Amino acid sequence: MEAIQKEYERLNKRANLSKSIKDVDHCLRLLENAREAILRDPTTSKVTLVKLQQAMSTGLSKVQDDHKEIYTGLNRYGKALDKTFKAASTYSTTDYDALTSQAPLIKRAIAMHLIREGQFSVADCFVTEAGPIDIPPELQQEFQEMYEILDAMRTRRDLSLAIGWAHQKSVQLEQRGSNLEFELCKLQFIWLFIELPDRAMAYARREFSRFQEKHLKDIQQLMCAFLFLQSPEKSPYSRIFADPEKSWNDVAHSFTKEFCSLLGLSAESPLYIAATAGAIALPTLLKMASIMKEKKTEWSTVNELPAEIALPPGYQFHSIFVCPVSKDQTTDSNPPMMLPCGHVIAQESLQRLAKGGSSVTLKCPYCPRESSLHHAKPVII
Repeated sequence: MEAIQKEYERLNKRANLSKSIKDVDHCLRLLENAREAILRDPTTSKVTLVKLQQAMSTGLSKVQDDHKEIYTGLNRYGKALDKTFKAASTYSTTDYDALTSQAPLIKRAIAMHLIREGQFSVADCFVTEAGPIDIPPELQQEFQEMYEILDAMRTRRDLSLAIGWAHQKSVQLEQRGSNLEFELCKLQFIWLFIELPDRAMAYARREFSRFQEKHLKDIQQLMCAFLFLQSPEKSPYSRIFADPEKSWNDVAHSFTKEFCSLLGLSAESPLYIAATAGAIALPTLLKMASIMKEKKTEWSTVNELPAEIALPPGYQFHSIFVCPVSKDQTTDSNPPMMLPCGHVIAQESLQRLAKGGSSVTLKCPYCPRESSLHHAKPVII
């Protein structure tokens, strides 16, 4: 991937068409000037065209030279892609494609991603061209409000809109166990404490009273910071005010998360998460595809990956269960089953133990207790 990044940066530097545009404009001016000269004095047309031919030849050569660097950069970038993903064709197959029959879901994911990213005009254009997409019409208005609030926070350092929204949604936020409203008020206090300490005291007296029951300790620390106003470097509470920029970013992220949660959506775009997870998994899958091609084998289990993919914790959303007997990951068709003793194995492993049928007595592979197939219960993870 480093080679691709390097060639991309080089292409980005070379892909500057401003010089080429200037040269093209120069050629156009030569043509216009020649036309005007011929109109003024038609007897000089031959001389004018000869001069024009020489000047145009030089101008067009410059345009071609301008494009050479771009073509060279594109060529090298394409070669880097082909070299890095040379095994891509070996993994391509039309035998099984989970997305073929899910075109409406893909379109919806793209439209939702554009709306969540604040690209509202692009989203409208996509919906118009892609056809009817099942997205609530009021959803775009909701995200427009979210981005207005975030813009006020990030560009103007104005928390009034965010605090007003959190106060309006305080009941729903409280049910979720969220501290967003207090965190916003706390950040407002920190900002005032750094810039205008007198106003910070008045703000604390006016706003913090309703948070005392739940956040008394935090409020006490904020108030005690006034004791070290003249010597902040000696304050034991200096860490609270040490990095206000990080506090702004953290609160903005929390606001986005809670806003999306109240809409029944995840904090991150599912399309972005899926694409990123796929990019992380791609090198491993390509390597496995290359190995299978060399050994002339195929991966026949379409519901499972041929290798374990180590995704970051932020990309792990569902618990999985690996059968301790077969070492296979359970699926919808092979769910985990709990025996009366409490041990859990996969359904296929359980069926292999009970070869004689559901009434046959079988011994748990991990303890001496005996049971039968019909005593096992499926485990929902």
